[in-house]
Amino acid sequence: MARKRLTRQERREVIEQAATEVFADRGFDGAGMDLIASRSGVSVPVVYDHFASKEDLYRRLLERQRDDLVGFWSQRLPLPPGRAALTALVDAYYAYVEEHPFAYRMYFRDTTHRDIQQQGNVMLATLLKTVPGFEDADDATLQMSTEVLRTGLIGLALWWQEHPDVERERVVQAAMRALTIPAERPAT
Repeated sequence: MARKRLTRQERREVIEQAATEVFADRGFDGAGMDLIASRSGVSVPVVYDHFASKEDLYRRLLERQRDDLVGFWSQRLPLPPGRAALTALVDAYYAYVEEHPFAYRMYFRDTTHRDIQQQGNVMLATLLKTVPGFEDADDATLQMSTEVLRTGLIGLALWWQEHPDVERERVVQAAMRALTIPAERPAT
Protein backbone atom coordinates (compact mmCIF):
# COMPACT_ATOMS: atom_id res chain seq x y z
CA MET A 1 0.00 0.00 0.00
CA ALA A 2 1.43 3.38 -1.01
CA ARG A 3 1.85 6.11 1.59
CA LYS A 4 -0.24 9.21 1.20
CA ARG A 5 1.85 12.19 0.15
CA LEU A 6 1.59 15.00 2.69
CA THR A 7 0.65 18.50 1.69
CA ARG A 8 3.19 21.24 2.33
CA GLN A 9 1.24 22.35 5.41
CA GLU A 10 0.96 18.80 6.76
CA ARG A 11 4.70 18.25 6.30
CA ARG A 12 5.42 21.55 8.06
CA GLU A 13 3.25 20.39 10.99
CA VAL A 14 5.19 17.11 11.19
CA ILE A 15 8.48 19.04 11.22
CA GLU A 16 7.23 21.47 13.88
CA GLN A 17 6.04 18.62 16.13
CA ALA A 18 9.33 16.75 15.82
CA ALA A 19 11.33 19.95 16.35
CA THR A 20 9.31 20.79 19.46
CA GLU A 21 10.19 17.43 20.98
CA VAL A 22 13.87 17.73 20.05
CA PHE A 23 14.16 21.30 21.41
CA ALA A 24 12.32 20.32 24.60
CA ASP A 25 14.63 17.35 25.16
CA ARG A 26 17.94 18.93 24.14
CA GLY A 27 17.53 22.70 24.26
CA PHE A 28 18.37 25.01 21.40
CA ASP A 29 22.11 24.37 21.42
CA GLY A 30 21.78 20.60 21.68
CA ALA A 31 19.22 20.27 18.91
CA GLY A 32 20.51 19.66 15.41
CA MET A 33 18.68 20.02 12.14
CA ASP A 34 19.76 16.49 11.22
CA LEU A 35 17.97 15.06 14.28
CA ILE A 36 14.90 17.20 13.60
CA ALA A 37 14.84 16.00 10.00
CA SER A 38 15.30 12.38 11.04
CA ARG A 39 12.45 12.55 13.58
CA SER A 40 10.29 14.23 10.95
CA GLY A 41 10.97 11.51 8.40
CA VAL A 42 12.42 14.00 5.92
CA SER A 43 15.83 15.13 4.77
CA VAL A 44 17.61 18.20 6.13
CA PRO A 45 17.07 20.12 2.84
CA VAL A 46 13.31 19.57 3.23
CA VAL A 47 13.45 21.15 6.70
CA TYR A 48 15.26 24.12 5.15
CA ASP A 49 12.57 24.34 2.47
CA HIS A 50 10.18 25.19 5.31
CA PHE A 51 12.44 27.18 7.64
CA ALA A 52 15.35 29.46 6.80
CA SER A 53 17.41 28.33 9.79
CA LYS A 54 17.32 26.52 13.11
CA GLU A 55 16.78 29.92 14.75
CA ASP A 56 13.82 30.63 12.43
CA LEU A 57 12.24 27.27 13.28
CA TYR A 58 12.84 27.75 17.00
CA ARG A 59 11.36 31.26 17.08
CA ARG A 60 8.34 30.02 15.13
CA LEU A 61 7.72 27.31 17.72
CA LEU A 62 8.09 29.74 20.63
CA GLU A 63 5.73 32.23 19.00
CA ARG A 64 3.22 29.46 18.34
CA GLN A 65 3.34 28.35 21.97
CA ARG A 66 2.95 31.95 23.14
CA ASP A 67 -0.08 32.43 20.91
CA ASP A 68 -1.61 29.11 22.03
CA LEU A 69 -1.22 30.06 25.70
CA VAL A 70 -2.65 33.54 25.20
CA GLY A 71 -5.54 31.97 23.32
CA PHE A 72 -6.06 29.53 26.18
CA TRP A 73 -6.32 32.38 28.71
CA SER A 74 -8.39 34.67 26.51
CA GLN A 75 -11.04 31.96 26.07
CA ARG A 76 -11.38 31.61 29.84
CA LEU A 77 -11.06 35.11 31.29
CA PRO A 78 -12.81 36.80 32.94
CA LEU A 79 -13.97 34.07 35.28
CA PRO A 80 -17.33 33.98 36.95
CA PRO A 81 -16.96 34.59 40.69
CA GLY A 82 -16.22 31.72 43.02
CA ARG A 83 -13.66 29.13 43.92
CA ALA A 84 -15.19 26.51 41.62
CA ALA A 85 -14.51 28.68 38.56
CA LEU A 86 -10.90 29.24 39.61
CA THR A 87 -10.44 25.52 40.27
CA ALA A 88 -11.86 24.72 36.81
CA LEU A 89 -9.46 27.25 35.23
CA VAL A 90 -6.43 25.79 37.04
CA ASP A 91 -7.51 22.27 36.07
CA ALA A 92 -7.93 23.33 32.44
CA TYR A 93 -4.47 24.93 32.53
CA TYR A 94 -2.83 21.74 33.79
CA ALA A 95 -4.82 19.69 31.26
CA TYR A 96 -3.24 21.96 28.62
CA VAL A 97 0.22 21.26 30.10
CA GLU A 98 -0.54 17.53 30.00
CA GLU A 99 -1.60 17.72 26.34
CA HIS A 100 1.40 19.84 25.23
CA PRO A 101 4.32 18.61 27.35
CA PHE A 102 7.09 19.21 24.83
CA ALA A 103 5.91 22.64 23.69
CA TYR A 104 5.34 23.72 27.28
CA ARG A 105 8.76 22.56 28.45
CA MET A 106 10.49 24.16 25.46
CA TYR A 107 8.72 27.49 25.93
CA PHE A 108 9.30 27.85 29.66
CA ARG A 109 12.63 26.16 30.30
CA ASP A 110 14.53 28.15 27.70
CA THR A 111 15.37 31.71 28.63
CA THR A 112 17.34 32.66 25.52
CA HIS A 113 14.28 34.17 23.85
CA ARG A 114 12.77 36.11 26.74
CA ASP A 115 11.37 38.66 24.27
CA ILE A 116 8.76 36.16 23.11
CA GLN A 117 7.90 35.18 26.68
CA GLN A 118 7.69 38.86 27.61
CA GLN A 119 5.23 39.48 24.77
CA GLY A 120 3.08 36.72 26.25
CA ASN A 121 3.29 38.34 29.69
CA VAL A 122 2.08 41.67 28.29
CA MET A 123 -0.82 39.92 26.55
CA LEU A 124 -1.72 38.07 29.76
CA ALA A 125 -1.58 41.29 31.81
CA THR A 126 -4.08 42.82 29.38
CA LEU A 127 -6.38 39.83 29.91
CA LEU A 128 -5.95 40.06 33.69
CA LYS A 129 -7.40 43.56 33.55
CA THR A 130 -10.77 41.93 32.72
CA VAL A 131 -10.77 39.99 36.01
CA PRO A 132 -12.85 41.46 38.85
CA GLY A 133 -10.58 43.31 41.24
CA PHE A 134 -8.08 44.21 38.51
CA GLU A 135 -10.23 46.54 36.37
CA ASP A 136 -8.65 49.68 37.86
CA ALA A 137 -5.16 48.27 38.39
CA ASP A 138 -2.26 50.27 37.02
CA ASP A 139 0.22 48.71 34.58
CA ALA A 140 2.82 47.94 37.25
CA THR A 141 0.26 46.12 39.41
CA LEU A 142 -0.97 44.14 36.41
CA GLN A 143 2.58 43.19 35.45
CA MET A 144 3.48 42.15 39.00
CA SER A 145 0.29 40.13 39.43
CA THR A 146 0.82 38.44 36.08
CA GLU A 147 4.37 37.53 37.09
CA VAL A 148 3.18 35.97 40.36
CA LEU A 149 0.54 33.89 38.57
CA ARG A 150 2.81 32.99 35.69
CA THR A 151 5.81 31.90 37.73
CA GLY A 152 3.72 29.97 40.25
CA LEU A 153 1.70 28.04 37.68
CA ILE A 154 4.71 27.47 35.44
CA GLY A 155 6.96 26.39 38.28
CA LEU A 156 4.44 23.83 39.44
CA ALA A 157 3.92 22.60 35.85
CA LEU A 158 7.66 22.13 35.34
CA TRP A 159 7.90 20.34 38.69
CA TRP A 160 5.01 18.10 37.65
CA GLN A 161 6.73 17.19 34.39
CA GLU A 162 9.61 15.87 36.49
CA HIS A 163 7.15 13.98 38.72
CA PRO A 164 4.72 12.46 36.21
CA ASP A 165 3.46 9.92 38.75
CA VAL A 166 1.57 12.71 40.55
CA GLU A 167 -2.04 12.91 39.39
CA ARG A 168 -3.31 16.15 37.88
CA GLU A 169 -5.96 16.41 40.58
CA ARG A 170 -3.25 16.67 43.26
CA VAL A 171 -1.39 19.28 41.21
CA VAL A 172 -4.58 21.35 40.92
CA GLN A 173 -5.22 21.02 44.67
CA ALA A 174 -1.70 22.22 45.45
CA ALA A 175 -2.06 25.18 43.09
CA MET A 176 -5.41 26.12 44.61
CA ARG A 177 -3.99 26.02 48.12
CA ALA A 178 -1.22 28.39 47.08
CA LEU A 179 -3.52 30.69 45.10
CA THR A 180 -6.03 31.05 47.90
CA ILE A 181 -3.73 31.69 50.87
CA PRO A 182 -5.53 34.20 53.08
CA ALA A 183 -3.83 37.59 53.23
CA GLU A 184 -4.17 37.68 57.02
CA ARG A 185 -4.70 34.96 59.56
CA PRO A 186 -7.56 35.58 61.93
CA ALA A 187 -6.57 36.33 65.52
CA THR A 188 -7.10 33.43 67.90
